[in-house]
Amino acid sequence: MAVMDKIVIANRGEIALRILRACQAMGIKTVALHSTVDRNLKHVAMADESVCIGPASAAESYLNVPAIIAATEVTDAVAIHPGYGFLAENADFAERVEQSGFIFIGPRPETIRLMGDKISAIKAMREAGVPCVPGSDGPLPEDAEECIAIAREVAYPVIIKASAGGGGRGMRVVHTEAHLGNAIKLARQEAEVSFGDATVYLEKFLENPRHIEFQVLSDQHGNSIHLGERDCSTQRRHQKVLEEAPAPGITPEQRSEIGNLCVEACKRIAYQGAGTFEFLYDGGRFYFIEMNTRIQVEHPVTERITGVDLIREQILIAAGKTLTHAQEDIQIRGHAIECRINAEDPETFMPSPGLIEGFHAPGGPGIRMESHIYDGYRVPPDYDSMIGKIIAYGETREIAFARLRVALDEMVLNGIKTNVPLHKWLVRDRGILKGSFNIHYLEKRLAERRA
Repeated sequence: MAVMDKIVIANRGEIALRILRACQAMGIKTVALHSTVDRNLKHVAMADESVCIGPASAAESYLNVPAIIAATEVTDAVAIHPGYGFLAENADFAERVEQSGFIFIGPRPETIRLMGDKISAIKAMREAGVPCVPGSDGPLPEDAEECIAIAREVAYPVIIKASAGGGGRGMRVVHTEAHLGNAIKLARQEAEVSFGDATVYLEKFLENPRHIEFQVLSDQHGNSIHLGERDCSTQRRHQKVLEEAPAPGITPEQRSEIGNLCVEACKRIAYQGAGTFEFLYDGGRFYFIEMNTRIQVEHPVTERITGVDLIREQILIAAGKTLTHAQEDIQIRGHAIECRINAEDPETFMPSPGLIEGFHAPGGPGIRMESHIYDGYRVPPDYDSMIGKIIAYGETREIAFARLRVALDEMVLNGIKTNVPLHKWLVRDRGILKGSFNIHYLEKRLAERRA
């Protein structure tokens, strides 16, 4: 059983602060790693120690594996928490951490590799009985006629996806056979440029699905549980904008059925840590698309409706402890909604870095604000534009939305542009409030607004 007396936080922004707060509550010392432009981050000031690991460029700092390992060594830390993004799902990094004698707070490297490759992940899920989207069941062959035969069997429309993909890159939707060959060629080129891997596969394109994901926890002793589902369908360019839990319209029977399949899959692949199974939901059926082997940006909505601290559980699992909750302990109560606050123009979505000249965080019943910003903080142009999250909880979905509207109206954030106006519109949108949306809904509504 590992003694977690000091943890390196290998990340920045709101997730780094969230990890630090969990460590403080557990009596664990922290080391904050930061780039030169991030020396004024809140968690850097609050950590027991801090180490500058490089210049602003992520490649030279937050992705600089030798610098991260060296900082862990010189501070006598025992473990590294990668948060999300950066190196969180990098199997080579996890392996290097373990080889250096430290604990990686996340799954084993081989599990990250298995689930990081979309083709091997889908194969593993099919073997575990998890429903998957009909498709090529492996990489598309080089032979054009074979690809045409596969697409005909699956039936148009189909979607070509990069095996190592993410964020919408290396994807092409194909509606007719005439466009298949060129779409495969373009997807392979984009996959090679974006991920260094030109492997692509084919799936049935579900035209109006919802995006629903299940949160799981698994320890090193073969115990696994699920904590219900989240709806992340409100997206723009494959990036989540608003998330909620539980998902509207999902029955307790569906939750139990799919959740239990995810649990059994975790046991089958010897998963350890926190993870998320992502599904497309269409026509009352779930189709597995991928697994995220890390904590998610939207984890607070699950925490709010279950009462489980997911970061704490991650740390305890990595220390070799058994899960602190059994499946029968998990009770879903009420409803939680999260909106991601980005430093960007709400109309053009261009990043808007700069000096925050006035900031007031919203409060009140059921409101949780997760953010690293403060009055006088300068948002750098070097990283993702997300600067915070507002989470609203209510006994019902209607109460949660009402509280979220009040919180958005109450928040003051001057000096830079943010997407708060977009969220104020979204939380009053009839389709969103009715729960009658899918992954294309926001894009269509934005197009209608521009027209």
